[in-house]
Amino acid sequence: MKKVLAINSGSSSFKYKLFSLPKEKVLAEGIADRVGLDGSTFTIEITDGEKHVEDVAIPDQEKAVSLLLDALKKYNVVEDLNEIVGVGHRVVAGGEVFKDSAIIDESNIDEIFKLAVYAPLHNPAEGEGIKAFMKLLPGVPEVAVFDTSFHESMDDIHYLYSVPYEWYEKYGARKYGAHGTSVRYVSGRTAELMKKDLKDLKLVVCHLGSGASITAVKNGKSYDTSMGFSPLAGITMSTRSGDVDPSLLQFVMDKENMSIDEMIKILNHKSGLLGISGISPDMRDLKHNPNPRAKLARSIFINRIVRYVGAYITEMGGADAVVFTAGVGEHDKGVRKAVMEALNVFGLEPDLDANSENGEKFITKPDSKVQALIVPTDEELMIERDVVRLAHLD
Repeated sequence: MKKVLAINSGSSSFKYKLFSLPKEKVLAEGIADRVGLDGSTFTIEITDGEKHVEDVAIPDQEKAVSLLLDALKKYNVVEDLNEIVGVGHRVVAGGEVFKDSAIIDESNIDEIFKLAVYAPLHNPAEGEGIKAFMKLLPGVPEVAVFDTSFHESMDDIHYLYSVPYEWYEKYGARKYGAHGTSVRYVSGRTAELMKKDLKDLKLVVCHLGSGASITAVKNGKSYDTSMGFSPLAGITMSTRSGDVDPSLLQFVMDKENMSIDEMIKILNHKSGLLGISGISPDMRDLKHNPNPRAKLARSIFINRIVRYVGAYITEMGGADAVVFTAGVGEHDKGVRKAVMEALNVFGLEPDLDANSENGEKFITKPDSKVQALIVPTDEELMIERDVVRLAHLD
Protein backbone atom coordinates (compact mmCIF):
# COMPACT_ATOMS: atom_id res chain seq x y z
CA MET A 1 0.00 0.00 0.00
CA LYS A 2 1.35 3.41 -0.98
CA LYS A 3 1.54 6.02 1.77
CA VAL A 4 2.17 9.78 1.96
CA LEU A 5 3.45 11.76 4.94
CA ALA A 6 2.18 15.28 5.59
CA ILE A 7 4.42 17.41 7.81
CA ASN A 8 3.14 20.61 9.42
CA SER A 9 6.19 22.26 10.94
CA GLY A 10 6.56 24.97 13.54
CA SER A 11 9.68 26.70 14.72
CA SER A 12 10.40 24.01 17.33
CA SER A 13 8.04 21.17 16.46
CA PHE A 14 6.32 19.33 13.69
CA LYS A 15 2.96 17.65 13.49
CA TYR A 16 2.54 14.79 11.05
CA LYS A 17 -0.08 12.55 9.49
CA LEU A 18 0.47 9.42 7.45
CA PHE A 19 -2.15 8.84 4.74
CA SER A 20 -2.82 5.72 2.71
CA LEU A 21 -3.51 5.99 -1.02
CA PRO A 22 -5.87 6.25 -2.75
CA LYS A 23 -8.49 6.45 0.02
CA GLU A 24 -6.69 9.14 2.04
CA LYS A 25 -7.18 7.24 5.29
CA VAL A 26 -5.11 8.57 8.20
CA LEU A 27 -3.01 5.66 9.49
CA ALA A 28 -1.02 7.52 12.15
CA GLU A 29 -0.49 11.02 13.42
CA GLY A 30 1.40 12.83 16.15
CA ILE A 31 4.00 15.43 16.99
CA ALA A 32 7.68 15.89 17.66
CA ASP A 33 7.51 18.66 20.24
CA ARG A 34 10.11 21.09 21.63
CA VAL A 35 12.72 20.25 18.97
CA GLY A 36 16.03 21.75 20.05
CA LEU A 37 14.70 22.53 23.54
CA ASP A 38 14.71 20.85 26.94
CA GLY A 39 11.78 18.59 27.75
CA SER A 40 11.23 17.39 24.18
CA THR A 41 8.75 14.58 23.49
CA PHE A 42 7.72 12.40 20.58
CA THR A 43 4.11 11.24 20.21
CA ILE A 44 2.53 8.78 17.80
CA GLU A 45 -1.14 7.81 17.73
CA ILE A 46 -2.22 4.89 15.56
CA THR A 47 -5.63 4.84 13.86
CA ASP A 48 -6.96 2.21 16.28
CA GLY A 49 -6.40 4.63 19.17
CA GLU A 50 -3.11 3.19 20.38
CA LYS A 51 -0.98 6.11 21.58
CA HIS A 52 2.67 6.26 22.58
CA VAL A 53 4.49 9.23 24.14
CA GLU A 54 8.25 9.18 24.62
CA ASP A 55 10.36 11.67 26.57
CA VAL A 56 13.45 11.84 24.40
CA ALA A 57 16.09 14.39 23.47
CA ILE A 58 15.35 15.84 20.03
CA PRO A 59 18.23 18.21 19.28
CA ASP A 60 17.34 18.87 15.65
CA GLN A 61 14.95 18.13 12.79
CA GLU A 62 16.98 15.14 11.58
CA LYS A 63 16.59 13.43 14.95
CA ALA A 64 12.84 14.15 14.89
CA VAL A 65 12.52 12.62 11.43
CA SER A 66 14.55 9.59 12.50
CA LEU A 67 12.26 9.06 15.52
CA LEU A 68 9.20 9.28 13.28
CA LEU A 69 10.46 6.76 10.74
CA ASP A 70 11.58 4.36 13.48
CA ALA A 71 8.18 4.63 15.20
CA LEU A 72 6.28 3.90 11.99
CA LYS A 73 8.20 0.64 11.66
CA LYS A 74 8.21 -0.19 15.39
CA TYR A 75 4.43 0.04 15.67
CA ASN A 76 3.83 -1.74 12.35
CA VAL A 77 2.28 1.23 10.59
CA VAL A 78 4.64 0.45 7.72
CA GLU A 79 6.49 -2.78 7.07
CA ASP A 80 9.05 -1.10 4.84
CA LEU A 81 9.90 2.59 4.44
CA ASN A 82 9.63 2.10 0.68
CA GLU A 83 5.86 2.23 1.20
CA ILE A 84 6.25 6.01 1.75
CA VAL A 85 6.12 7.39 -1.79
CA GLY A 86 5.96 11.10 -1.00
CA VAL A 87 6.40 13.63 1.80
CA GLY A 88 4.65 17.00 1.91
CA HIS A 89 5.77 19.92 4.04
CA ARG A 90 3.95 23.04 5.12
CA VAL A 91 6.27 26.00 4.50
CA VAL A 92 5.16 29.45 5.61
CA ALA A 93 6.89 31.78 3.15
CA GLY A 94 7.21 31.21 -0.58
CA GLY A 95 7.52 34.89 -1.43
CA GLU A 96 7.08 35.60 -5.12
CA VAL A 97 9.38 32.67 -5.97
CA PHE A 98 6.84 29.90 -5.36
CA LYS A 99 3.40 30.72 -6.76
CA ASP A 100 2.25 27.13 -6.20
CA SER A 101 3.32 24.14 -4.18
CA ALA A 102 6.54 22.67 -5.58
CA ILE A 103 8.76 19.60 -5.55
CA ILE A 104 11.89 20.49 -3.57
CA ASP A 105 15.28 19.02 -4.39
CA GLU A 106 18.93 20.03 -4.31
CA SER A 107 18.29 22.59 -7.06
CA ASN A 108 15.83 24.74 -5.12
CA ILE A 109 16.09 23.87 -1.40
CA ASP A 110 18.25 26.96 -0.84
CA GLU A 111 15.36 29.20 -1.92
CA ILE A 112 13.41 28.19 1.20
CA PHE A 113 16.28 29.35 3.41
CA LYS A 114 16.67 32.60 1.42
CA LEU A 115 12.96 33.30 1.98
CA ALA A 116 13.47 33.04 5.75
CA VAL A 117 13.67 36.84 5.78
CA TYR A 118 9.86 36.77 5.48
CA ALA A 119 9.34 34.04 8.12
CA PRO A 120 12.47 33.79 10.29
CA LEU A 121 10.84 31.57 12.94
CA HIS A 122 9.49 29.04 10.45
CA ASN A 123 11.27 28.71 7.11
CA PRO A 124 14.66 27.63 8.53
CA ALA A 125 13.12 24.82 10.59
CA GLU A 126 10.91 23.77 7.67
CA GLY A 127 13.89 23.77 5.34
CA GLU A 128 15.91 21.65 7.78
CA GLY A 129 13.00 19.23 8.00
CA ILE A 130 12.95 18.82 4.23
CA LYS A 131 16.72 18.27 4.17
CA ALA A 132 16.39 15.61 6.87
CA PHE A 133 13.78 13.70 4.88
CA MET A 134 15.91 14.02 1.72
CA LYS A 135 18.76 12.37 3.63
CA LEU A 136 16.77 9.65 5.39
CA LEU A 137 14.35 8.87 2.54
CA PRO A 138 16.55 9.41 -0.52
CA GLY A 139 14.72 9.43 -3.82
CA VAL A 140 11.28 10.08 -2.28
CA PRO A 141 9.59 13.23 -3.67
CA GLU A 142 9.58 16.11 -1.19
CA VAL A 143 6.81 18.67 -1.81
CA ALA A 144 6.65 22.09 -0.16
CA VAL A 145 3.17 23.54 0.29
CA PHE A 146 3.47 27.27 0.88
CA ASP A 147 1.09 29.26 3.10
CA THR A 148 1.65 32.26 0.86
CA SER A 149 1.04 30.69 -2.56
CA PHE A 150 -2.77 30.75 -2.32
CA HIS A 151 -2.59 34.53 -1.90
CA GLU A 152 -0.53 35.04 -5.05
CA SER A 153 -3.85 35.61 -6.84
CA MET A 154 -4.24 38.99 -5.08
CA ASP A 155 -3.84 41.98 -7.40
CA ASP A 156 -1.44 44.83 -6.76
CA ILE A 157 -4.21 47.03 -5.39
CA HIS A 158 -4.49 44.60 -2.48
CA TYR A 159 -0.92 43.42 -1.97
CA LEU A 160 0.96 46.71 -2.23
CA TYR A 161 1.50 49.11 0.66
CA SER A 162 1.32 52.88 0.23
CA VAL A 163 5.07 53.28 0.61
CA PRO A 164 7.74 54.11 -2.00
CA TYR A 165 7.23 51.70 -4.90
CA GLU A 166 10.98 51.16 -5.09
CA TRP A 167 10.80 49.20 -1.83
CA TYR A 168 8.68 46.62 -3.59
CA GLU A 169 10.99 46.54 -6.61
CA LYS A 170 14.17 46.27 -4.52
CA TYR A 171 13.10 44.24 -1.50
CA GLY A 172 9.76 42.59 -2.24
CA ALA A 173 8.02 44.84 0.29
CA ARG A 174 4.40 43.76 -0.09
CA LYS A 175 1.62 41.76 1.55
CA TYR A 176 2.13 37.98 1.36
CA GLY A 177 -0.49 36.69 3.79
CA ALA A 178 -0.53 33.32 5.52
CA HIS A 179 -2.89 30.40 6.35
CA GLY A 180 -3.36 29.87 2.61
CA THR A 181 -3.36 26.09 2.88
CA SER A 182 -6.12 26.20 5.49
CA VAL A 183 -8.17 28.72 3.51
CA ARG A 184 -7.82 26.64 0.35
CA TYR A 185 -9.22 23.57 2.10
CA VAL A 186 -11.97 25.41 3.96
CA SER A 187 -13.23 27.35 0.94
CA GLY A 188 -13.37 24.18 -1.18
CA ARG A 189 -15.19 22.28 1.55
CA THR A 190 -17.62 25.19 2.00
CA ALA A 191 -18.51 25.05 -1.70
CA GLU A 192 -19.23 21.32 -1.33
CA LEU A 193 -21.50 21.95 1.66
CA MET A 194 -23.31 24.75 -0.18
CA LYS A 195 -23.61 22.51 -3.28
CA LYS A 196 -22.19 25.25 -5.47
CA ASP A 197 -19.15 25.80 -7.67
CA LEU A 198 -16.43 27.58 -5.69
CA LYS A 199 -15.84 29.86 -8.67
CA ASP A 200 -19.37 31.21 -8.25
CA LEU A 201 -19.01 32.09 -4.56
CA LYS A 202 -17.88 35.06 -2.48
CA LEU A 203 -16.62 33.85 0.89
CA VAL A 204 -14.96 35.32 3.96
CA VAL A 205 -12.90 32.70 5.79
CA CYS A 206 -12.10 33.44 9.45
CA HIS A 207 -9.10 31.31 10.45
CA LEU A 208 -9.17 31.97 14.19
CA GLY A 209 -6.42 30.11 15.99
CA SER A 210 -3.38 31.21 17.96
CA GLY A 211 -2.43 32.95 14.76
CA ALA A 212 -5.55 34.40 13.17
CA SER A 213 -6.42 35.87 9.80
CA ILE A 214 -9.41 36.85 7.70
CA THR A 215 -9.39 36.09 3.96
CA ALA A 216 -11.77 37.21 1.25
CA VAL A 217 -12.18 34.45 -1.37
CA LYS A 218 -13.77 35.52 -4.65
CA ASN A 219 -14.25 33.20 -7.63
CA GLY A 220 -12.19 30.53 -5.89
CA LYS A 221 -9.16 32.78 -5.41
CA SER A 222 -7.70 34.89 -2.63
CA TYR A 223 -9.02 38.41 -3.13
CA ASP A 224 -7.49 39.97 -0.01
CA THR A 225 -6.24 38.81 3.38
CA SER A 226 -5.54 40.43 6.73
CA MET A 227 -1.99 39.20 7.36
CA GLY A 228 0.66 41.22 5.60
CA PHE A 229 4.40 41.21 4.89
CA SER A 230 4.59 38.89 7.88
CA PRO A 231 1.98 37.06 9.99
CA LEU A 232 2.13 39.94 12.49
CA ALA A 233 -0.37 42.16 10.67
CA GLY A 234 -4.16 42.03 10.67
CA ILE A 235 -6.50 41.19 13.54
CA THR A 236 -5.66 40.76 17.23
CA MET A 237 -4.19 37.30 17.90
CA SER A 238 -3.10 35.25 20.90
CA THR A 239 0.24 37.00 21.37
CA ARG A 240 0.52 39.08 18.18
CA SER A 241 -0.69 42.65 18.08
CA GLY A 242 -2.19 42.76 14.61
CA ASP A 243 -2.37 46.19 12.99
CA VAL A 244 -0.72 49.03 14.90
CA ASP A 245 0.37 52.58 14.01
CA PRO A 246 4.17 52.55 13.43
CA SER A 247 4.45 56.00 15.02
CA LEU A 248 3.26 54.50 18.31
CA LEU A 249 6.13 52.01 18.14
CA GLN A 250 8.66 54.78 17.69
CA PHE A 251 7.12 56.71 20.59
CA VAL A 252 7.31 53.72 22.98
CA MET A 253 10.78 52.73 21.79
CA ASP A 254 12.06 56.20 22.63
CA LYS A 255 10.38 56.13 26.06
CA GLU A 256 11.65 52.63 26.90
CA ASN A 257 15.05 52.93 25.20
CA MET A 258 14.12 49.87 23.18
CA SER A 259 15.59 48.46 19.95
CA ILE A 260 13.46 47.55 16.95
CA ASP A 261 14.27 43.86 17.50
CA GLU A 262 13.00 44.11 21.07
CA MET A 263 9.82 45.82 19.88
CA ILE A 264 9.12 43.23 17.18
CA LYS A 265 9.58 40.48 19.77
CA ILE A 266 7.01 42.16 22.03
CA LEU A 267 4.56 42.60 19.15
CA ASN A 268 4.89 38.92 18.27
CA HIS A 269 5.08 37.30 21.70
CA LYS A 270 3.70 39.62 24.39
CA SER A 271 0.84 41.46 22.69
CA GLY A 272 -2.61 40.43 21.44
CA LEU A 273 -4.90 38.70 23.92
CA LEU A 274 -1.99 38.22 26.33
CA GLY A 275 -0.93 41.85 26.20
CA ILE A 276 -4.44 43.26 26.66
CA SER A 277 -5.62 40.83 29.33
CA GLY A 278 -2.36 40.39 31.22
CA ILE A 279 -3.70 36.91 31.98
CA SER A 280 -3.33 34.48 29.10
CA PRO A 281 -2.99 34.20 25.32
CA ASP A 282 -5.52 31.35 25.32
CA MET A 283 -9.13 32.31 24.63
CA ARG A 284 -10.29 29.39 26.78
CA ASP A 285 -8.68 31.00 29.82
CA LEU A 286 -10.36 34.33 29.12
CA LYS A 287 -13.84 33.10 28.22
CA HIS A 288 -15.29 32.90 31.73
CA ASN A 289 -12.76 35.07 33.57
CA PRO A 290 -14.55 37.96 35.34
CA ASN A 291 -11.50 40.21 35.11
CA PRO A 292 -12.48 43.31 33.08
CA ARG A 293 -9.32 43.06 31.01
CA ALA A 294 -10.14 39.49 30.04
CA LYS A 295 -13.51 40.67 28.79
CA LEU A 296 -11.86 43.61 27.04
CA ALA A 297 -9.43 41.30 25.23
CA ARG A 298 -12.31 39.17 23.91
CA SER A 299 -14.22 42.28 22.85
CA ILE A 300 -11.25 43.70 20.95
CA PHE A 301 -10.63 40.33 19.27
CA ILE A 302 -14.25 40.21 18.10
CA ASN A 303 -14.23 43.86 17.00
CA ARG A 304 -11.19 43.39 14.76
CA ILE A 305 -12.75 40.32 13.14
CA VAL A 306 -15.95 42.22 12.38
CA ARG A 307 -13.95 45.16 11.02
CA TYR A 308 -12.16 43.00 8.44
CA VAL A 309 -15.15 40.81 7.56
CA GLY A 310 -17.36 43.85 7.04
CA ALA A 311 -14.76 45.54 4.85
CA TYR A 312 -14.30 42.44 2.70
CA ILE A 313 -18.04 41.88 2.25
CA THR A 314 -18.41 45.50 1.18
CA GLU A 315 -15.46 45.44 -1.21
CA MET A 316 -16.55 42.17 -2.87
CA GLY A 317 -20.04 43.58 -3.34
CA GLY A 318 -21.59 41.09 -0.95
CA ALA A 319 -20.84 37.60 0.31
CA ASP A 320 -22.46 34.20 0.10
CA ALA A 321 -21.00 32.94 3.37
CA VAL A 322 -18.78 33.69 6.34
CA VAL A 323 -16.85 30.62 7.49
CA PHE A 324 -15.30 29.94 10.92
CA THR A 325 -12.35 27.58 11.25
CA ALA A 326 -9.27 26.73 13.41
CA GLY A 327 -9.17 26.46 17.22
CA VAL A 328 -11.25 29.46 18.29
CA GLY A 329 -13.40 29.51 15.17
CA GLU A 330 -14.32 25.86 15.54
CA HIS A 331 -14.80 25.77 19.32
CA ASP A 332 -15.81 29.18 20.71
CA LYS A 333 -19.54 29.65 20.23
CA GLY A 334 -19.45 33.02 22.02
CA VAL A 335 -17.03 34.52 19.50
CA ARG A 336 -19.04 33.15 16.59
CA LYS A 337 -22.30 34.48 18.06
CA ALA A 338 -20.91 37.98 18.61
CA VAL A 339 -19.42 38.17 15.11
CA MET A 340 -22.61 36.93 13.47
CA GLU A 341 -24.81 39.36 15.39
CA ALA A 342 -22.60 42.25 14.31
CA LEU A 343 -22.96 41.13 10.69
CA ASN A 344 -26.75 41.20 10.83
CA VAL A 345 -26.57 44.49 8.89
CA PHE A 346 -25.55 42.43 5.84
CA GLY A 347 -28.55 40.12 6.21
CA LEU A 348 -26.82 37.38 8.20
CA GLU A 349 -29.41 35.69 10.45
CA PRO A 350 -27.76 33.49 13.11
CA ASP A 351 -29.26 30.16 14.16
CA LEU A 352 -28.22 30.27 17.81
CA ASP A 353 -29.37 26.72 18.49
CA ALA A 354 -27.13 25.38 15.74
CA ASN A 355 -24.28 27.61 16.91
CA SER A 356 -24.51 26.27 20.47
CA GLU A 357 -22.81 23.05 19.36
CA ASN A 358 -19.50 22.72 17.52
CA GLY A 359 -18.82 20.62 14.44
CA GLU A 360 -19.15 21.06 10.69
CA LYS A 361 -22.49 22.68 9.95
CA PHE A 362 -24.48 25.74 8.91
CA ILE A 363 -25.10 28.11 11.82
CA THR A 364 -27.50 30.54 10.14
CA LYS A 365 -31.19 30.30 9.38
CA PRO A 366 -32.16 28.84 5.99
CA ASP A 367 -33.41 32.20 4.64
CA SER A 368 -30.30 34.13 5.77
CA LYS A 369 -29.00 36.32 2.93
CA VAL A 370 -25.43 35.58 4.05
CA GLN A 371 -24.82 32.08 5.36
CA ALA A 372 -22.40 31.23 8.17
CA LEU A 373 -20.71 27.87 8.65
CA ILE A 374 -18.28 26.04 10.89
CA VAL A 375 -15.80 24.10 8.75
CA PRO A 376 -12.96 22.35 10.62
CA THR A 377 -9.71 22.88 8.74
CA ASP A 378 -7.51 20.07 7.46
CA GLU A 379 -4.18 21.47 6.27
CA GLU A 380 -2.55 18.04 6.29
CA LEU A 381 -5.10 16.69 3.82
CA MET A 382 -4.34 19.56 1.44
CA ILE A 383 -0.62 18.83 1.82
CA GLU A 384 -1.20 15.16 0.98
CA ARG A 385 -3.25 16.07 -2.09
CA ASP A 386 -0.55 18.41 -3.37
CA VAL A 387 2.01 15.61 -3.01
CA VAL A 388 -0.22 13.29 -5.04
CA ARG A 389 -0.79 16.00 -7.68
CA LEU A 390 2.81 17.13 -8.13
CA ALA A 391 4.49 13.72 -7.75
CA HIS A 392 1.88 12.14 -10.07
CA LEU A 393 0.90 9.48 -7.56
CA ASP A 394 -2.74 9.24 -8.65
